[in-house]
Amino acid sequence: MGEYNIKNHEKRLQESRRYWDNLAASFDDEPDHGLRDPMVLEAWTQLLKAWLPSTTGTILDIGCGTGSLSVVLAGLGYTVTGIDVSPSMISLAQTKAAANGHQIKFQVMDAAFPQLSPQQFDVIICRHLLWALPEPKQVLQRWIECLKQKGRLFLIEGYWKTGAGLHANEITAMLPSSFTHITIRNLSDDPNFWGGNVTDERYAIIADLNL
Repeated sequence: MGEYNIKNHEKRLQESRRYWDNLAASFDDEPDHGLRDPMVLEAWTQLLKAWLPSTTGTILDIGCGTGSLSVVLAGLGYTVTGIDVSPSMISLAQTKAAANGHQIKFQVMDAAFPQLSPQQFDVIICRHLLWALPEPKQVLQRWIECLKQKGRLFLIEGYWKTGAGLHANEITAMLPSSFTHITIRNLSDDPNFWGGNVTDERYAIIADLNL
């Protein structure tokens, strides 16, 4: 990025950090964030089990928030790293992991430019974040570098009534050609994911890296 774009990005990053820091304490009040309802927790657990490799491996949870999905993943036997722009979210995630007896590596990090060693994860999972990042197509290309050969990308996204978000076909059009076997799973029709009925577009995209 040029100097102007770098300054612009840093400003946006600081604003995002403040925003999510302020929301951290109440973040888990949303059913699909805190996973406190057993039915919601079970729905997400079964979704992950259905689409993750059957053997244990390494998973990067991008935009991990308070660590709810990271804890579920660790409970399934995976080695999990979680990154988030918000120090307050990461602090809550660390507390949650410890309370559940899991060792998860959490780091404060910019999801758009992850500072991680290449080819170290079997799976990258990201929930409701890609749509909010600048230049998502370029972001996806950077994320690829963190995946091992034959790795899997697992995106949970949506397009909401407010007009925010991305349609599923927009994301699949952004995916680099090195991703194959792309599956779109509709998540709008199961209220157990969300703690109630929803009417907007919510979905999962699962894509395998053919390298």
